[in-house]
Amino acid sequence: MEIKIIDLEPNKARLLFVGEDHTFMNALTDELLRDPGVDVARYMMEFHFSDPELMVTTVGDRDPLGAIIDASRRLAGHCDDLLEQIAEAASR
Repeated sequence: MEIKIIDLEPNKARLLFVGEDHTFMNALTDELLRDPGVDVARYMMEFHFSDPELMVTTVGDRDPLGAIIDASRRLAGHCDDLLEQIAEAASR
């Protein structure tokens, strides 16, 4: 996955996710919005074939890149849990 930082401020980040689609971006924005330090998390795709741009704004001293990293780790954890449950179910 290639990510380009378009704009970075203390409480705002805009990133471009090269080659990603709605599936990943929906999951990431949903997970970001679970963070009480995140004010806004949304993505835009100008055209169906364009790369999505994620915008995250935070409140207080919450770092927007830190929020994105934390949300990504939580998503990875959910995937690990799912894989474990599938493996357990398959071994029965």
